[in-house]
Amino acid sequence: MRLQQMNSKKRVYLAAPLFNEMELNYNKSMAKKLSQYFDVFLPQEDGLLLRNLIKAGLPHERAERMVFDADIQAMKESDMLIAILNGAHIDEGVAFELGFSHATGKRCIGFKTDIRQALPTGNNPMIQQSCERIFDSEETLFKWLTKNFKQAEIFSTDTTD
Repeated sequence: MRLQQMNSKKRVYLAAPLFNEMELNYNKSMAKKLSQYFDVFLPQEDGLLLRNLIKAGLPHERAERMVFDADIQAMKESDMLIAILNGAHIDEGVAFELGFSHATGKRCIGFKTDIRQALPTGNNPMIQQSCERIFDSEETLFKWLTKNFKQAEIFSTDTTD
């Protein structure tokens, strides 16, 4: 009988705006860093993009439904959501993803390095209260992840020798 070490990573949904090259590149970079700790679902790479479906000839309404259904399924299958909250106004898709994930009992973490905000008091309360924590630097986010999500070791019995 032999013990075999198996990796078990939590699944994280990275909710982020994805409408220009800068956002797309930043999201890829963040997903790569997060993959040290998690299996990352990045909608721009692992999901469907509306612009690509329409370009491929799908009717707009059908393409929207496909994107919506794929992202809902990915959020349901995730253990946690990390929301990029940068901008004076939080991206409406990110706000929806955050709200949906919070309502379904997922851990929700915010990340915001942008000092712009619409309300003089800070984030909209619906955003603020949906997040377990909101980090303002990659350093603090990744320190917290390292402390709270060290790679779990799961041992299974392998009877083939």
